[in-house]
Amino acid sequence: MTGALKIFFVRHGETAWSLSGQHTGSTDLPLTPTGEAMARELAAPLRDIAFSRVLSSPRRRARATCELAGLGAVVQNEPLLAEWDYGDYEGLRTAGIQVLHPGWSVWADGCPGGETPAEVAARADRLIAQLQDLSGPVILFSHGQFGRVLAARWIGLPVTQGQHFTLGPTSLSVLGFEQGYPQRRVITLWNAPVCGGLRAI
Repeated sequence: MTGALKIFFVRHGETAWSLSGQHTGSTDLPLTPTGEAMARELAAPLRDIAFSRVLSSPRRRARATCELAGLGAVVQNEPLLAEWDYGDYEGLRTAGIQVLHPGWSVWADGCPGGETPAEVAARADRLIAQLQDLSGPVILFSHGQFGRVLAARWIGLPVTQGQHFTLGPTSLSVLGFEQGYPQRRVITLWNAPVCGGLRAI
């Protein structure tokens, strides 16, 4: 595989907790029927891309999204792609956490018993270090909060700036390099619905 590295990032499909707003880190939820249908829609636009590597979070919801998108036969497990570890706040909603911890923000405070912002940022940096030695198109199946951290770290921003990037279920994003400036990392596409995302790049 030749050509500059281009990272395709897919957030997993809808789950019951993504609908309810509950923080979902280690809980291994399945996709909802709607989430499964959303994942299947990825298959057609991704079919003609010759990915040099297909990596997925070990969580069931990410793996199922990858499989339904037609890439299950070549996927490799990558623990660094797991979602933010919410520790004691697993399964809680932000409003409920703020009753216990007024003014709480995962981006500033992290989670007791889970990961701090610095720890998630370091994990994203380790993943980037692994990816930068690859070439051609690579696709990652992962999670919303971790994807936001990855985007921030890809372009050299502090992890707290990930709060300004949003990711919908089965959205497609692309991280790469600016044409003519091979050392300048850019976000080529962000949070695009699969129905139109691939036509934009």
